[in-house]
Amino acid sequence: MSTGISISRLTVRFGPVLAVDNVSFDLADGEFVSIVGPSGCGKTTILNMLTGLVPVQEGEVTLLNKPPSMGNPDVAYMLARDCLLPWRDAMDNAGYGMEIRGVGEAERRSRAADLLARVGLAGFENKYPKHLSHGMRQRCALARTFCLDSPVMLMDEPFGALDAQTKMQLEDLLLELWTARKRTVLFITHDLAEAVAMSDRVIVMSARPGRIVADIRVPLERPRHVRALQKDHHFLEIYADVWARLEEGLGNSAGAA
Repeated sequence: MSTGISISRLTVRFGPVLAVDNVSFDLADGEFVSIVGPSGCGKTTILNMLTGLVPVQEGEVTLLNKPPSMGNPDVAYMLARDCLLPWRDAMDNAGYGMEIRGVGEAERRSRAADLLARVGLAGFENKYPKHLSHGMRQRCALARTFCLDSPVMLMDEPFGALDAQTKMQLEDLLLELWTARKRTVLFITHDLAEAVAMSDRVIVMSARPGRIVADIRVPLERPRHVRALQKDHHFLEIYADVWARLEEGLGNSAGAA
């Protein structure tokens, strides 16, 4: 299987602070991998390097066998905040990334309408962000991300600020969209249950300097439904393993942000 993302011996320093220390891992094409770890261990820094927003200092980073570059159309990046433009309605927000990439208006609106319907926002296409709940805004942001049709998706705690019920709904929705076309996903989260429920593998990082302390496979059958997994004994065993390895990584937590 070909490689979607490859990171080898990555080391990152911000001035005198060693943020990431000798990190290596690969993602196969179409693989869904989560990274968990304490704040300040370099999770978001790794995503920013994959987008070309932060230059690689030491080590090698490739995405679809090419070095990272800003504006790479092969990458879609979803942040923790929805970042919707308040002067654009849901339709125009969902199509904004496509507009930047030069997609024609007819195709933009067709693709945006389809994705908005699939995320449960049919009938809200003409509503502005101020008229949408937080969960609906995240649905719009998810539609915008999938509208880009990029083979690699980077997601930085996209559901972290949502209530538990809305979060589970969007987790199931993301899995449904991902299953339809298995893009390569690198997903950052502090929620260990979310990481296990969504992923093929969970990478556990230590406190700063961020190092990989475990790379745990999640052999749960797909398709998955997040709520149903909460009582699955195999899910609970994997969750306990991830938690134990995270605690192990906190052993060098002095100085962690």
